[in-house]
Amino acid sequence: MGIIAWIIFGALAGWVASVITKRQEGLIVNIVVGILGAVVGGFIMAFFGGAGVTGFDFTSFLVAVVGAVVLLVFINLWQSFR
Repeated sequence: MGIIAWIIFGALAGWVASVITKRQEGLIVNIVVGILGAVVGGFIMAFFGGAGVTGFDFTSFLVAVVGAVVLLVFINLWQSFR
């Protein structure tokens, strides 16, 4: 997958995760959270024996969104304890 596709994929996954967690984030933060969420989601899926992000498809998008939500929840917890 090309870099532009990963940026779009990350932006969409990060935006959906920010809507789910009710956080207002900017475009750059959504992209970063979405891409890192894909990595986190991939690790979570690998832990449970599933496939992570394998391309630009619906299953990979769900994995990225779940990972981004987990990441945003941990960020919220960290910020609340500061």
